[in-house]
Amino acid sequence: MILVLNGPNLNLLGKREPEIYGKTTLDELEELCEGWGVELGLGVVCRQSNFEGQLVEWIQQARDEGFRGIVLNPGALTHYSIALLDAIRGQSLPVVEVHLSNIHAREEYRSRSVTAAGARGLVSGFGPMSYKMALVYLADLLEAQP
Repeated sequence: MILVLNGPNLNLLGKREPEIYGKTTLDELEELCEGWGVELGLGVVCRQSNFEGQLVEWIQQARDEGFRGIVLNPGALTHYSIALLDAIRGQSLPVVEVHLSNIHAREEYRSRSVTAAGARGLVSGFGPMSYKMALVYLADLLEAQP
């Protein structure tokens, strides 16, 4: 089972700056992730919060809840949340950070990810497909583990 976490303002997908983030809503993105999970033989549970502490708690509790990996879009927390970085590093599940837009082609303050330092990898700039790429990676990684 994979936990897909979306951070602040991602509840506004499809409405907020669609020229940057696309027209796919959060509900649609979650349906896509669940469908890709089925294709890959993975259960997928999606959660979203605008609160850093809630994301930290979900990351900390993920293993105890039976998850085997995490796909994380920290939203704006990407660029400054040491708390999320510490939560990622403080647990043993593989985390893949994702972004809909290419954070490296955006404003300078958005081009640096603090949280990626704790992740196995970062997928950025492919819209909803960023999530699929992360799920494919996790499926391959988990298949290789006993």
